[in-house]
Amino acid sequence: MEMVEISVERRTGQGKSQAKKLRRAGSIPAIFYGPKRTTLAVTIGAKEFDEKLAHLEGSHLIRLVNDGGKDAELHDKAVLLREVQRHPTTDAILHVDLFEVSLTERLTVSVPLRFVGKAAGVVDGGILQPILREIEVECLPTEIPDFIEVDVSPLGIHEAVHLADVQLPTGITLISEPTQTVVTVLPPTVEETKPAEAAEAVPVEGAPAEGAAPAEGAAPAAPAPETKGKKGGGEG
Repeated sequence: MEMVEISVERRTGQGKSQAKKLRRAGSIPAIFYGPKRTTLAVTIGAKEFDEKLAHLEGSHLIRLVNDGGKDAELHDKAVLLREVQRHPTTDAILHVDLFEVSLTERLTVSVPLRFVGKAAGVVDGGILQPILREIEVECLPTEIPDFIEVDVSPLGIHEAVHLADVQLPTGITLISEPTQTVVTVLPPTVEETKPAEAAEAVPVEGAPAEGAAPAEGAAPAAPAPETKGKKGGGEG
């Protein structure tokens, strides 16, 4: 992994008011700390941070530089960006944490996943459903990958890739649980069909609807003829 260089300056003064002044002046308050050093308050240029670090995903190795090496405690130190605090409304960066690492000691980091290929199940109408977007691995700081590829091409509908199936680069050890599902293919979504509505009865043309009065001017319907029975013969 190529190291990203970022300029830092030691800062004096503490508190919210001092931090606000720094932000108005185009700087980001930060702390530089590690297991073998005293925590130092520093600043980073907001413009430089946006250009070099704001778009990065996962864990990236950063090299601190300080005005040609004037401050030996800051210059040429390797760090990871451990935390970025942002404003809840504007998303502006409020504060960052820089964690010093040794280039010869392995450490645990998060690495983003990149899904490649087109799943067979998607070709059949299924939906690719990623479950994990990044995983935890252990490696040397100089071997942190930008991302880890996961080939989804063989996946059919209802099939999944688990962490144990993911091929890791040389020197990288999986820390996350191997049985975790990484990505799966869901069956296609089927729209529910509404039951066919019963067809409405269509009246015959010219025939009045049942129970309706005859149209104005129309002759009333003739009564049905009366049926007379035969008279029986009586005694004369």
